Amino acid sequence: MKWDSFTAPRVSNFKCAAGKKQTIFWDGETRGLGLRVTSAGAKSYVFETRLNGKTLRITIGDVQTYTVKAAQRIATEYKAQTDKGINPRQVVADGLAEKQAARDAKAAADAAAQTEAQRRGLTLGEVWPLYINARKSKWSAGHLQNHLTLTAIGGEPKKRGIGLTVAGPMAPLMPLALADLTGARIAAWIEQEAAVRPTNTAQSYRLLRAFIRWAADIPAYSGIIAAEAYSASKVREAVPKSQAADGDGLQREQLPTWFDAVHKIGNPVIAGYLQCLLLTGARREELAALQWSDVDFQWRSMTIKDKVEGTRTIPLTPFVASLMSALPRRNQFVFSSPKAASGYIEEPRIAHTKALAAAGLPHVSLHGLRRSFGTLCEWVEMPSGISAQIMGHKPSALAEKHYRRRPIDLLRKWHDQIEAWILEQAGVSFVPLEPGLRAVK
Repeated sequence: MKWDSFTAPRVSNFKCAAGKKQTIFWDGETRGLGLRVTSAGAKSYVFETRLNGKTLRITIGDVQTYTVKAAQRIATEYKAQTDKGINPRQVVADGLAEKQAARDAKAAADAAAQTEAQRRGLTLGEVWPLYINARKSKWSAGHLQNHLTLTAIGGEPKKRGIGLTVAGPMAPLMPLALADLTGARIAAWIEQEAAVRPTNTAQSYRLLRAFIRWAADIPAYSGIIAAEAYSASKVREAVPKSQAADGDGLQREQLPTWFDAVHKIGNPVIAGYLQCLLLTGARREELAALQWSDVDFQWRSMTIKDKVEGTRTIPLTPFVASLMSALPRRNQFVFSSPKAASGYIEEPRIAHTKALAAAGLPHVSLHGLRRSFGTLCEWVEMPSGISAQIMGHKPSALAEKHYRRRPIDLLRKWHDQIEAWILEQAGVSFVPLEPGLRAVK
């Protein structure tokens, strides 16, 4: 071994001993620092010492990369570590691991930031169809159609009449990122749309509110839309107040004219459907989708879909039973339609509107018939809880909430009474059929 203090000229002149593969020269100034010279002329600094009774040699690097001073500094650090019983290799490995961990953490943070940016960049128009797909099994056909109609971009040829469809009230919101659905933005949208179509705007707000609540519970969208976006005071103040349409309901004295006009409708399914709407107070889609298997003629009850409870069972009153019994059994639906894709009637409004016009009656919507049932029940002093249960209204009073569900026979007592009273006021002669009326299966 050669012990000479390293200098740059001396290092450049060191040569491997003849006949050997390598020769190590040792620095006379820095303990443990050596220069390894191979027979091929390669030169690299090394550090060598004893640790835990064993020889430890570590390559520092070649002379092209490290100066004498740099090599001496590193060797000095290694010697200080080994004097404390620390293996420099482990220190280097730990340092590399820390650097790799830092790089991994940065990469993960960058990926998370990119994912969050993409998530917050999602538009309402991109997520709305996913929302519909996730929830539509719980909606009626009419409720589903509202979600499509109120968000339509417009510009399509009208199915009836000439011209193009107009954009729905929610169309301006569809291109917006979810993060941009702030209270201020929603309030401005409501004010703009409400000036033109207040009723549809109020309905659109309710749909948007339901969407925001849904999104808050979905991890992919949670936290993007501010929690107070739909409930801020300026938003609630901007929402048009709901107002019932003037004349949207039948008065007692209008019943004879209305029944006479409906009886003249050429389609018996539509005529029967409209009368059943008035006499049951059901929602239009609940009744339209009624199936024969849901009607029990023997025990005088029928089970219909309910948007609050899922289903509800209500009495099958005598006149309603006679109307249904007379209908053609073309498929599984009571109010069937051979032309509608669904199999049941989907657009009875046209015939109803024509019948009202021919009879000189003010316009009454299909929902107005449901509203009429609730109003007419007061004439026979039916308890509000009874009519609410028949119509499928949410319980309102404390006694209704906790929790009074009347048996079907108690509902039937009052339901038969209101049907008989309505028919009497309408001048409709009807003799109830004998008990045990059955549907032909």
